[in-house]
Amino acid sequence: MKAVAASFVGGGQHVPGPAGRSPRRLRALAEVLLVGVAAVWGWTFVLVKDAVAQYPTLPFLALRFALATLAIVPVVLLRRKGWAGRLPLHLRSGAVMGIFLSAGYVFQTVGLERTSASNAGFITGLFVVFVPLLQAVVLRVRPSRFAWLGVVLAAVGLLLLSGGTAELKLAGDGLVLLCAAAFAAHILATHRYAGRMDVVLLTAVQLGTVTLITGTLSVIFSLAGVIPALQLPRSTEVIWALVITALLASTGAFFIQTFAQRHAPPTQTAIILTFEPVFAGLFGYLLAGDQWNFIRAIGAVLIVTAMAVAEVGPRMARARERRRCAGLPPVEALGEAADVEMRLE
Repeated sequence: MKAVAASFVGGGQHVPGPAGRSPRRLRALAEVLLVGVAAVWGWTFVLVKDAVAQYPTLPFLALRFALATLAIVPVVLLRRKGWAGRLPLHLRSGAVMGIFLSAGYVFQTVGLERTSASNAGFITGLFVVFVPLLQAVVLRVRPSRFAWLGVVLAAVGLLLLSGGTAELKLAGDGLVLLCAAAFAAHILATHRYAGRMDVVLLTAVQLGTVTLITGTLSVIFSLAGVIPALQLPRSTEVIWALVITALLASTGAFFIQTFAQRHAPPTQTAIILTFEPVFAGLFGYLLAGDQWNFIRAIGAVLIVTAMAVAEVGPRMARARERRRCAGLPPVEALGEAADVEMRLE
């Protein structure tokens, strides 16, 4: 774990990611793509919920990520000239991302057995709070006041969307909280590595790492009698869920997330990804007959508002400061503008 931490924090020094240097159009594209990822995860949540009712969750994850890894391997081989000589660096970085992602899924899976679905849904979404906290503590980068406001709105929205947490269950909720921290670390690790490496290879190593970890844990848990004896799924519903989640929600989604985080800041990424439960509720209503109420609708509106605040707020502040600096002498105006940019990034 020390090696993982050292690789992640880079000796305690933050190397600025590409997000601050990205043109506005690329950042806008990245954010649209991340909304698409949240939509895919929300849609497939309905499929996964039905599938894991028939097949154990950990083996399902192992098969899902194994298929996802196999799907991207041919693309990796076709692009091998692009990363020749840099394989060890990609392996280390992708493994760190995969370890954090695996930890999130495993803590969530085990925690769900010890707490309610509404508690798990809300607490998992708290990765949106952990991202700016870890960013400030580990990477020494302080998010803007607009990002923090967006985080608070998203967290409240998640609480309302989940139906509230009437009763905390220490063991289960604690494990799901670790899941949220792991997903936050995954977002920050992706931000750190994506801008400097081949996105395809980085995604492949990440998916392969999750396959290895969840597959190993599935065997251990099966031998220990914690889950049923391992066998391939026979249900058509489970097989289709595996194929769809492997190709769309894993290979496609994590490739897009890795690419998008070249241009979108971590806190903004976290806020956008809180759209997943919004889409899950929407698709659950459309496809599975789930019920919505006024409180859940308010929660969804707050999450949408959170993204708007985190995105539009800094632009409005920059425009206001530009107007103020317009009346200053050139040297002072330049210094003021630079100071504003540093505060808002």
